[in-house]
Amino acid sequence: MTKNQEYASKFSEFAMMQMKRYGIPASVTLAQGILESSNGQSELSQLGNNHFGIKATGSWLKKGGEYLVYTDDKPNEKFCKYDSVGDSYEHHSVFLKNNKRYAECFKLSPDDYKGWTQGIEKAGYATGGGYAKSLQNLIEKNDLQKYDQMVMTQLKAEGKSIGTAINPLNEPNRSNATENVRKTNYSFPVQRTEFLLVTSIFGMRNDPLEKGKQTMHNGIDIQCKNDNLLAMENGGKVVSVNNNPETSSGKSVTIEYPREDGNKFLATYMHMSHIDVKVGDIVSAGQKVGVSGNTGTRTTGEHLHMEITAVNKDGTSRKVDPAAYLAEIAHKGDINQQLLHNGTDLLSKYKVGESEQPSLNIEMSPDDWMKKLLSSEDSGLSSGRSLDPIMEMAISLYSGLLLLATQIDNQPAKKSMQVATEAAVSQKIDISSIIPGMKTVELHMNKDQPILHLVNEKMELSHELTPTETAKISETLGNNSLTDAEKSRRIACVVNGIMISQMMSRNYENERDNQMSESENLQRK
Repeated sequence: MTKNQEYASKFSEFAMMQMKRYGIPASVTLAQGILESSNGQSELSQLGNNHFGIKATGSWLKKGGEYLVYTDDKPNEKFCKYDSVGDSYEHHSVFLKNNKRYAECFKLSPDDYKGWTQGIEKAGYATGGGYAKSLQNLIEKNDLQKYDQMVMTQLKAEGKSIGTAINPLNEPNRSNATENVRKTNYSFPVQRTEFLLVTSIFGMRNDPLEKGKQTMHNGIDIQCKNDNLLAMENGGKVVSVNNNPETSSGKSVTIEYPREDGNKFLATYMHMSHIDVKVGDIVSAGQKVGVSGNTGTRTTGEHLHMEITAVNKDGTSRKVDPAAYLAEIAHKGDINQQLLHNGTDLLSKYKVGESEQPSLNIEMSPDDWMKKLLSSEDSGLSSGRSLDPIMEMAISLYSGLLLLATQIDNQPAKKSMQVATEAAVSQKIDISSIIPGMKTVELHMNKDQPILHLVNEKMELSHELTPTETAKISETLGNNSLTDAEKSRRIACVVNGIMISQMMSRNYENERDNQMSESENLQRK
């Protein structure tokens, strides 16, 4: 297999999804990706998941979009940086769709790759000549047209139009089944009241175990803590069980879900602590198949790593974004939960409906996201119930300090969202930037009260914030008339006061102990 073919095989799911959603030939998208990203090896694609060389516009920057500085037509130009390759493919489609220069292309048939390549070149997508011919050569030499035909055949069989609505992997067949039947036939893999928290999405990412290395993440990571893991459809068949915790995936289960057209999906759950099924078992939606855990040699903490493999009836297969599969399940089963990653609902990319429009924008502020996380079931502080006033104040303090720290560090919005997720999962935030003169200042959350961990040149201590101290810091954070610098100064005064008080207390105790020791020695004499 050539490098071009390897690239196409790896990212064909993204390209076919874009064809379903917008009518852009998958072959053309893949050929552009191959050419623009040097088969995914270019600096832009490696560092920023940018596979199409799309530059960062003023509106992108204004909305908090991240960027890379790179020399192209001009020195030090800004190019969009994406969380995943899937986002790059999505933005590429949105770019073509919303730009009037390419309007004539969308009048062409979705499988007319020659017309599309010529139209894209004519509209000025690339500055060099012969762009259409280069794309056509890539398509024909690597048989990329087959992906166009796969999409055309699938949607025709399903009676769906191409590019006229946001299509999930498989829109469910309409039936006269009742809503109750729909709801019992489908389930998400983890039970939550409001949303599932995703800590790592599908696509290229920084390897969590090998610093500086970029690797493909073939699934999504869902935050768990000793949770029951559930089958997602009725009639699923357990086709693989791994009980060896020392493998890279740890204890794992794979369940096969067939489709009427002969295709099927394989759902694999990894890093489990316990397995409750065996090969050959037939499972129902919502049935427990095991318990989440932290087994395996490639894991950094407890979570569910879930992969979805689409298997065609001819035996060919490919990894697909689990968010797309879960969007299908949510639609079929009328499941209203969200799948949230850094404040964005991953299901929104795949929802069905003419009115649904894709969005790459951050939906919440870092402060709102932090509060949502800390009041969720995954925070360990709440079970979806209303919080008492003291805990609400503590959560407000925690999120407020995080927001202030990220603002002082001038972190971009997307980075702040990621920091908020990490802080909520670890229940710890570093606020050293707010308190000058200290080596370490961390605020830890527990079920009772925030704990301040302080380290300076002379001592290290952990101090449970009193309600008075919590209220004083919260009042400062909530005072909108103060600048960030003034808020930082006032909070530093409170923290330094705590440190001085503790140092004086320790000195007093040490002096008293010394005096008692001297007194005992005199009595013995």
